[in-house]
Amino acid sequence: MLLSEKPPKLVSPLIIFITKLQNLRRSTLSVLLNLPSSLLALVLILLFVYNSFYVFSIILPFPAKPPPEPAIFSPPNYAGKPFPKWAPPFRSSSSSSSKIQSSSVMYVVKEDNAPMFLKSTTSLASLQKPTNSIMSKSKFQRPRRFKKQKRKLKAIPIETKLPLFRSQFPTRMREFFSGNSSGSSCKTRFFMTWISSKTLGNRELLAVESVFKSHPNACLVIVSKSLDSNKGLEILKPFLDLGYRVMAIAPDFDYLFHNTPAEAWFIGLRKGDVRPGGVSIGQNLSNVLRLALLYKFGGIYLDTDVIVLRSLSKMKNVIGAQTVDFQTGNWSRLNNAVLVFDKNHPLLFNFIQEFALTFDGNKWGHNGPYLVSRVVSRISRTPNPGFNFTVVTPSAFYPVHWSQIQSIFRGPKDDVPSKWLLTKLQHIRSHSFALHLWNSQSRRLKVQKGSIIDHIMSDFTICYNSSSATSSLSL
Repeated sequence: MLLSEKPPKLVSPLIIFITKLQNLRRSTLSVLLNLPSSLLALVLILLFVYNSFYVFSIILPFPAKPPPEPAIFSPPNYAGKPFPKWAPPFRSSSSSSSKIQSSSVMYVVKEDNAPMFLKSTTSLASLQKPTNSIMSKSKFQRPRRFKKQKRKLKAIPIETKLPLFRSQFPTRMREFFSGNSSGSSCKTRFFMTWISSKTLGNRELLAVESVFKSHPNACLVIVSKSLDSNKGLEILKPFLDLGYRVMAIAPDFDYLFHNTPAEAWFIGLRKGDVRPGGVSIGQNLSNVLRLALLYKFGGIYLDTDVIVLRSLSKMKNVIGAQTVDFQTGNWSRLNNAVLVFDKNHPLLFNFIQEFALTFDGNKWGHNGPYLVSRVVSRISRTPNPGFNFTVVTPSAFYPVHWSQIQSIFRGPKDDVPSKWLLTKLQHIRSHSFALHLWNSQSRRLKVQKGSIIDHIMSDFTICYNSSSATSSLSL
């Protein structure tokens, strides 16, 4: 036994407890300090797993009914099946085509660098794909402006309380055209639409006056609920006092759309199955209303910013080109501001069908000028379509492009603009049947003294003279 060896010291239980307590405290602090980074890592792992399932998952398409494609109605489309009650009469091109085509030469305005007849071009191929607004979105999706759109729909003048056989619209139209009140029937029927709560301004009154200056024995129907009132009668009184036949009547959409493809579209609009979109619903209603009016009654439709310069009474089944491809000589865009068609014309029916099947309330022009361009372009590529109509050159109805409309409101400032102004004015008066003012681009323009519009306005004196209108014709 060594004398230097000492016995080991015994650790006190209190010291052991304190040591464990310190270790526990360090572990707790470590966990608490690392908890945020641990949770963040867990969230990132969950997101990674979710994205992996989303990217690599296989979505099985459910069988769905494809949207109907616009069709051109001809006998082969209904082989073996009876015609539906709303199908338009098919007109063979063999019996009357030669007669109409030969007589339609007088309806085409000849330009210096434009052909007499305009053929369709394939530059509108990108517009041919139809879209169905009902099938494009889920019924559970609601656009941001849905409440605002519902308020717009409530403001639509819809006559739905009376059944068709009790509606006053067809009775009033029939009596007006037959001349029961005036004793003479209408030789030429004109239609305008005004789906607005505002009253007619100087520009619209100028358009009305231009109709009667070129067609003293014509009848003009302005389809408008706001004008079918005592206030509207007061506005039109100067024309009535001079013996001109003009009538404002509230639209009966149920009657006008009955037995046409627009009937189902309008029912869907009222039920909320068709979204009106961001474009004014009044503008789109006007697009289809003009087609229905001509299809039911036949005649001439004019926008309220179209000034008639010469008689349109000899035109038959005519639509105007807005622009022309100068390399090919074919039209590249049509417009629906001026339409001249017979009652029940099959092209009108195709326009209405295209409107109902491809309606898109979020694209400006899709249901108007682009629509007629799509349909006519498609028909022109079909051999022997059986439609008899004429496309006239831009100088007939649209002698001034919308991008240059400001030029005809400006007066001359020196000799060069003055010569151009007189040359352009002479060309419009000698080659054009009407002048479209492109209201969306010119509503705020002032008519300057000596401008082309000032010269044209000097020819009209029913409601105002040129000097008073010069300062007020700005819409």
